[in-house]
Amino acid sequence: MSYFDAASSAPLHPVARQALHASLDEGWADPARLYREGRRARLLLDAAREAAADAVGCRPDELVFTPSGTRAVHSGVAGALAGRRRVGRHLVVSAVEHSSVLHSAAALEADGGSVTEVGVDRSGAVSPEAFTRALREDTALACLQSANHEVGTVQPVAEVAAACRAAGVPLLVDAAQSLAWGPVAGDWSLLTGSAHKWGGPAGVGLLVVRKGVRFAPQGPADERESGRAAGFENIPAVVAAAASLRAVRAEAAAEDARLRELTERIRARVPGLVPDVEVVGDPVRRLPHVVTFSCLYVDGETLLHELDRAGFSVSSGSSCTSSTLTPSHVLKAMGVLSEGNVRVSLPFGTAEDDVERFLEVLPGTVSAVRERLGASGVTAAAPAEGAASLVVDSLGKRCPIPVIELAKVIGDVPVGGTVTVLSDDEAARLDIPAWCEMRGQEYVGEEPAERGAAYVVRRLS
Repeated sequence: MSYFDAASSAPLHPVARQALHASLDEGWADPARLYREGRRARLLLDAAREAAADAVGCRPDELVFTPSGTRAVHSGVAGALAGRRRVGRHLVVSAVEHSSVLHSAAALEADGGSVTEVGVDRSGAVSPEAFTRALREDTALACLQSANHEVGTVQPVAEVAAACRAAGVPLLVDAAQSLAWGPVAGDWSLLTGSAHKWGGPAGVGLLVVRKGVRFAPQGPADERESGRAAGFENIPAVVAAAASLRAVRAEAAAEDARLRELTERIRARVPGLVPDVEVVGDPVRRLPHVVTFSCLYVDGETLLHELDRAGFSVSSGSSCTSSTLTPSHVLKAMGVLSEGNVRVSLPFGTAEDDVERFLEVLPGTVSAVRERLGASGVTAAAPAEGAASLVVDSLGKRCPIPVIELAKVIGDVPVGGTVTVLSDDEAARLDIPAWCEMRGQEYVGEEPAERGAAYVVRRLS
């Protein structure tokens, strides 16, 4: 089995396993106590904090350990907003932030605050200029991830941090995806991370608050972790997290070059192996181990199941794999195809042979899924002298059926004619315009309908 979902959770690093086992015998006592066992636990905790701080690029007393990366984000956002409440209650975030950041933003709005989402370009990157324009006099905090968790695009954190600093606004950076590869550049104010993203154990996050940043911890007071993370520290897990972060950093330069070559191989070869594929994310400013692509006329959930049967564990941002049946907010913000979406994120040590085998298996797997959905032979439109307009009723049908039905009839209208697709699937709002761009047709726009929406497409070729 080839595990290609390190962006969700990386396999436990051997160093983390060794550190975890060793510290189970030494780090079980209360580090706040003065007796021998407590002092021993405190030494382990302090050493882990120093190692993590060195990897992040901050002072040890600026870093606390939390029960998860999500908790680090929630605590960081809430504490920074509370600390600057006199300034205002306005938060700036990018449209492609991790759900933990967006949920924190939603909580602020529900409590009467305001949020500005900064859009991204088609590669998934924010514009520093657009981010700067979103800052206001009442902006209490801004949030920007270091790199995107779904498509791997690296964000211009240093430029945004400089703009935030000039405006007097603290910047919180969610660095969960990038910390394995190096410290985050720029004059940021707060930073969060999650150990299981870099090969540490799950259940350990970190929160950094720079000296001088106004911060008011929320919730009942607790003496642990400078009052910023309540509860008894899981010292064995913390020690393993810090040890694994140091270990992956030692391997990062070599693995960066090696995994970047493998993901570049996937980026370059998949469009030639599989018809009607869109590779998404920035081709250059990206994490070395992540590559994402979307396949037209493919049910994402079925594709992932078939790849799993073939021995590959991958992830997806397709609405077909979501319990909410809505497309990934990241893909939606980018304006790219969501159906048949596959994210490949290679863990450290991935073998070249595994990638080659994936490239051998993928074309047949996609073809079989398309065949099952009746999508064969819909990649081109033939000349037609038919009606000037057609209506396709795809109400009640889920992705990618509305797009498949559109592709099947586009050749039945003459050049200049239109096809109107009726659909109540949220993914259609994203996938029909994306199909038009990929197939050289014109997306006229969305019109209201009695149920769902009507998506109008004009045939250009």
